[in-house]
Amino acid sequence: ALGWACWKTYLGRKDTDYYRSTGLELLGGTLRQSRPEEAFPVLEASLALRQRYWSHSETGILVAQNNLAACLHNLGRFDDALVLKREVLTKRYLSGRDNEETLLAASNLAAGYVKKKKFDEARAVLREYLPAAQRKLGPDNDVTLIFRRNEAMALYQDAAATRDDMVRAEAILVDVFKRRRRVFGAQHPRTKDDQAWLNDVRARIFMSGTASGYQT
Repeated sequence: ALGWACWKTYLGRKDTDYYRSTGLELLGGTLRQSRPEEAFPVLEASLALRQRYWSHSETGILVAQNNLAACLHNLGRFDDALVLKREVLTKRYLSGRDNEETLLAASNLAAGYVKKKKFDEARAVLREYLPAAQRKLGPDNDVTLIFRRNEAMALYQDAAATRDDMVRAEAILVDVFKRRRRVFGAQHPRTKDDQAWLNDVRARIFMSGTASGYQT
């Protein structure tokens, strides 16, 4: 509702109006999760406006690219999303590897690789950026927890995963879930997601005939 209200407020203004562009971006972000097919042309137009009229604002363009990449991911267009995610990380890296926005971009890229089952590429990103996230952002930070979730998924979802890999992934997800529940609450969507992934790895361990002693 907020996105539509903002867009309607500035709809009649020129393309060069900053608030109109911001309203368009907000509308796309509002639609991105629940209605990505409607959000896509909005976010595509938002990026085009940024590139045409605010090409001097690298930060604004990167935000628009990141939003479009997330929408593509939600649409199941994972290869297209990866292209944008790699571009965003390359540009963010110029501001420093340990910069929070760089770490967020790296987390998004690792998640994209996991989704495409490109586990070697995901692990390469995790090796470079996860220690920096833990050091810079702390173990309870949302970005750090997403990094660690993807670390676990890259371990146990790989077709070459051993039983030890699955048990190690379970230990990671137990810790992630506990931290997420304590910091964000049991009803937070990402807490529920982490619980689901924990249940998934435990089911795989059970099916493989492996039992572990980790408890939540």
